[in-house]
Amino acid sequence: MFARNKIRIIKAATFLLACVPLAKMAVDALTGNLGANPIEMVLNRLGFWTLTFLALSLIPTPVHDWLHVAWPIKVRRMLGLFAFAYATLHMLWYAGVDQLFDLHLLAEDATKRKFMAVGFIAWLFLVPLAVTSTDGWVRRLGYLRWKRLHRLAYVVAVLGTIHFFWREKADTSRPFLFAAVFGLLFLVRAVTYFRSQTS
Repeated sequence: MFARNKIRIIKAATFLLACVPLAKMAVDALTGNLGANPIEMVLNRLGFWTLTFLALSLIPTPVHDWLHVAWPIKVRRMLGLFAFAYATLHMLWYAGVDQLFDLHLLAEDATKRKFMAVGFIAWLFLVPLAVTSTDGWVRRLGYLRWKRLHRLAYVVAVLGTIHFFWREKADTSRPFLFAAVFGLLFLVRAVTYFRSQTS
């Protein structure tokens, strides 16, 4: 009973903390603290938090494998869904607020601006991960097939980082930071895999 209550508290705390960036954006919007270009500021923040939650969702597995700490696994799904939620808001903010759902402009962006195309492809890869995140889909697909499908998260991480690099023209320090974090996570997973194959 104590263990179940502890997990519920951890999940509730994770949910509330994951909502903080949205609350901060709302407060900044109401108080006029979104800078000279609030539309771009919100777009940038949503993109940043998408990659942040994606990175956080990839951390629990190596933490479990290497440190034998189990509780982060319990919030991994929630973190991944928040990554999808922020990515969807990021895309909808651009399409709806920035471009006013002008389909001609959106199609032109997707075909002429590489970072837009890469970002959209990354979001498309996130869709099946979000849809199949339930226990029911794990049973339908079988755990091994479900696990292989959800390795698309690493593809999304690569595409998302490329999208960030290509979008940032001046300061690339944050894209480099995400590249380093994802690179480290990939390395840890690769070492874990090869260690399991040779043991």
